[in-house]
Amino acid sequence: MTRRAAEIRLDALLRTACDVIGQRGLANTRTADVAQAAGVSQALVFYHFATKERLLAQAFAYAVEQDLARLDAVTRSSAPPLTKLRRILRLYTPAGRATSWSMWIDGWAESLRTPELEKVSRKLDLRWRQDLATVIADGVREGSFVCTDPAGAAWRISAVMDGLAVQLAVHDRVISRRQFAEWVRLVTARELGLDPEQLE
Repeated sequence: MTRRAAEIRLDALLRTACDVIGQRGLANTRTADVAQAAGVSQALVFYHFATKERLLAQAFAYAVEQDLARLDAVTRSSAPPLTKLRRILRLYTPAGRATSWSMWIDGWAESLRTPELEKVSRKLDLRWRQDLATVIADGVREGSFVCTDPAGAAWRISAVMDGLAVQLAVHDRVISRRQFAEWVRLVTARELGLDPEQLE
């Protein structure tokens, strides 16, 4: 197998693993399930990942990297900090029950028991906070935001979004997307000296 063919096969296996995990959950996904869904031998799955834990960790990272690619597109744009902030808040909102949020929630839960998954989860989670903190710091320098602790504000805003997003993604009709958006705008506005309407 050429190196390029191996990379394509690996990418296909990771996409298939994400689909299987989405259906079965991280705890209930077996390497045999991924092999069957991908139409390959279980030996090939182990060739690429060595262990089930590594497969799950890399599939989780693969899924979340798709979200981070969208985040990068926002943070690397030439838009002003307020526009970037609005876009980040929209990106964070779960789009429905069958979203990458189910992978995040599952990943956090499994991270309590799987060190390799915890390492990946922590790395990816911190990226969101760091990028948000950078946008906040840029806005402070530009004079758009008033905040003495951009890193702390990023953590507090993210913590509220995480908690609300879990409720929105897991429990039908406990809160609405409109409530989620309003409450996140309110918390973010208070942290950054803004009017919530500026974040709409």
